[in-house]
Parts: sequence; C-alpha cells; structure tokens
Amino acid sequence: MSTRPIFITGIGTGVGKTIVSAILAQKLQADYWKPIQSGDLDNSDTDHVRSLVSNKISTFHPEAYRLTQPYSPHKSAALDGLYIDPEKIVLPETKNQLIIEGAGGLMVPLNEDFLMIDLIKKLNAEVILVSKNYLGSINHSLMSAGILKSNGIKLSRLIFCGEQNHDSEAIIRKYLQIESLHIPYFGELNSETVSSYAEKMTF
Repeated sequence: MSTRPIFITGIGTGVGKTIVSAILAQKLQADYWKPIQSGDLDNSDTDHVRSLVSNKISTFHPEAYRLTQPYSPHKSAALDGLYIDPEKIVLPETKNQLIIEGAGGLMVPLNEDFLMIDLIKKLNAEVILVSKNYLGSINHSLMSAGILKSNGIKLSRLIFCGEQNHDSEAIIRKYLQIESLHIPYFGELNSETVSSYAEKMTF
C-alpha cells in the first residue's frame, strides 16, 4: 500500500473514476476525498462513494469547492461567482491511506492558469488511470499516460472499467508496460457488489 495519496484520474468523463474510487476505498479501507465537485450537490460523488463503502475505517473528507453547475470546474466556478484558488486545496489531515478523485481528465482547467494535472503535482500524489473501452480510448489512454510521464508523475496502475475489449486492452498494455486490471462493472452498484469487487482485487 502506498504512503502517498492515490489520485484517481480518467481518460475522460464518465469512465468509472467514482466506481474505482469506491472499490479502492473499500479494498484498502482508505479515506476518500474529492477536492472539487461540479454540480449534483444533492447527490455528490462523495455521497455516492460513502453509500458504497461498507468498512468502518474509511473517512469521507469534505470538498474544497462545491460548485452548483455541472461543467468544467473553471466554468462552474465562474458561474457561481468564484475563483478556484489552488492554494486553498490542501490535503485533509489523516494518517490513513487517502484516495483522491479528480474531476474529468488530466487537462481539465481549474482556472485560467491551473489544470487538474497541476493539482496532482501540488498534492504529490501517484496516479491510477481509469480507462473505458470505446472508439478512441486507445489514443486517450496512451496520451494520458504520456502526459503523466512528461510531467514526472508516477502512474502506478491502469484500471479498465466496464465492457472488456481484449484487442484494445492488449495494445494499451503493450505500450504502457504497467500493472493493470479490469473491473467488469455494469449497471448500478451497491455496497455488496463493491465489497465483492474489492475482495477479488489484487492491490
């Protein structure tokens, strides 16, 4: 288990970051933190993960920014009359392993001068990249990994989430040469299925 924070990012939006975060929090009995929530404040990702994690150790830390509109953080903040100040996004105090879930992908802007990848560097986190098989996912996966490498950020694992595509996954694995696994997630999850996935996961 890492002593550094583990940052869950994806090759795009809607690829399964929240599901992976919940499974890892359950597996590692880790704390969870989503620094920025854009939209869905009544059913936030933190609320969702909390409902799926059944261990008694994980703590769910409050977001640094809760934005009312479901857009890129920089736009959501502007619509709310706010400015996202990276200096105000500070790691929560915990002695436990921390899972951090990003918003969108690596190049999502938090403001006009600061991207999600800059936040990863600021928090000194290692990264788990979540991929989902669709037309273009090979390109998006390899580009995301390349951006991380060029920024000196450790990519510790690749997780494919959803329907399996052996050909696509094989070529991504060939080029990345890192540990990877597949979570065959379909439909709605509950705490029992998350616990079952966690038990099967090697980490």
